[in-house]
Amino acid sequence: MNGLDWAVLIGYFGVMVAIGVWSHQRVDNVSDFFTAGGKMPWWLSGISHHMSGYSAVMFTGYAGIAYTYGVTSFVTWSFPIALGIAIGSKLFAPRINRLRSRLHVASPLEYLKNRYDLKTQQALAWSGMLLKIVDVGAKWAAIATLLSVFTGISLNQGILITGCITAVYCTIGGLWADALTELGQFVIQLLAGVAMLIAVVLELNDKGIGFWGAWDEPQLKGHGEPLVGPYGTVFLLAFLFIKLFEYNGGMLNQAQRYMATGSAYEAERSARLSAALWLVWPVVLFIPMWLSPLLVQSQKPDGSDAYGLMTEQLLPHGLLGLVIVGFFSHTMAMCSSDANAIAAVFTRDCAPVLWRRARTWTEGQGLRVARITTVVFLGLSMAAATQVNSPAFKDIITVVIKWVAGLMGPMAIPMMLGLLRPFRRSGPTAALTSWSMGLLAFWLVNYPINWNVDGGVPLQYQVSVPLAVSLVLYILIGFIKPEDTPERLAIIEKINTDGDGVAARAEPVPTEA
Repeated sequence: MNGLDWAVLIGYFGVMVAIGVWSHQRVDNVSDFFTAGGKMPWWLSGISHHMSGYSAVMFTGYAGIAYTYGVTSFVTWSFPIALGIAIGSKLFAPRINRLRSRLHVASPLEYLKNRYDLKTQQALAWSGMLLKIVDVGAKWAAIATLLSVFTGISLNQGILITGCITAVYCTIGGLWADALTELGQFVIQLLAGVAMLIAVVLELNDKGIGFWGAWDEPQLKGHGEPLVGPYGTVFLLAFLFIKLFEYNGGMLNQAQRYMATGSAYEAERSARLSAALWLVWPVVLFIPMWLSPLLVQSQKPDGSDAYGLMTEQLLPHGLLGLVIVGFFSHTMAMCSSDANAIAAVFTRDCAPVLWRRARTWTEGQGLRVARITTVVFLGLSMAAATQVNSPAFKDIITVVIKWVAGLMGPMAIPMMLGLLRPFRRSGPTAALTSWSMGLLAFWLVNYPINWNVDGGVPLQYQVSVPLAVSLVLYILIGFIKPEDTPERLAIIEKINTDGDGVAARAEPVPTEA
């Protein structure tokens, strides 16, 4: 990087902070901070939903998969996400929006206290927050890894820089700041992604290979196969099922985007836009990664540095800075949205249980606690990021695929299926049992069983078994021990009833827990 690249990067950081300061004027209460007061346009919500779904892990972990295996990186990652969100646009998005408009909640988990009971809500809230600390830590480590390639600064310094800048804009501006910065970040990434694609195609032409001829080169043998290596059919089906829950609300920050729109119909449109972007845009980003073995030699066994090396080699200064900004944009988008979601869960769901005084916070007090919680969460996730590549967590892609995907199912199933009428019989017993046994299954499959199986348990079973255990138990216990009380049925009916009107969109969210 030279002075021009640094100027682009510093200018980007300045704009992000400025957006946070501007958004601060639109945040008057907890509802504005966590759900934009239900006033976010559907198209902004859709772009924000898309941008908050992936980070620099795509340019490290998934770039390594693309470098090693080729198009399977798209077939087994962004394609199932796009399909899952498309299904969720009908199944989950309108119902999650009604959590705000009908039940007047500001946290995606706030409704669980009435849908199940307080113990279930707290179990899912605390376990979800702990998982998010690890998940976001992997994202900080990913962007710091890329930053070290270009600048030579240490991993911990990169984590500190990106975390602190993100903390400034998302803490003062809330969900409005997240969404508006994500819109700007999308434009930046559009320019950077297209620039990288053009640079790769031109370089291949200069080498006399050409874009279409590249696929016949020995280095790309097998790169056109959709399912290869550990990413087979079972993994694809498991990942599709996991992403159906994860990207439609199980990630919490994604649920906020649906809650922030004015009506259930607008939430549905938002989800459809996000699904379309997931189907198209990752292809543009992945093509250079698929072709990278022809242009660079990765220095890491997992190929996670290939995209960074190729960027540094092919792009002129200025454009190099723009692409680096693109790396930052994805990571900061996801991490800031996660921080806002976790602050909502703690402020609305956990604090009132821990402290009686929290139940009577004023608007101003609740907003201050929300901002403090956001900073604390970011600090904890940055601390977790320093442990990536340790014996406990291993590399970035292991954290993202094995830990996050494997643990997401047990936490998301009670939350997401609890919205639907067919699962009305499943109450707190089904929810807590499926949650706890799913976590136990994750530990057994990934550790004791994995240690005793020659070659280890295949990845597809590491991530799918916990979800399968949770799903089966949630449904089975609901039939064996139905707990569909009139109060719980009333909650489900409110979430599933059509006919959102202006009055429903305009209803404020109470501040009392």
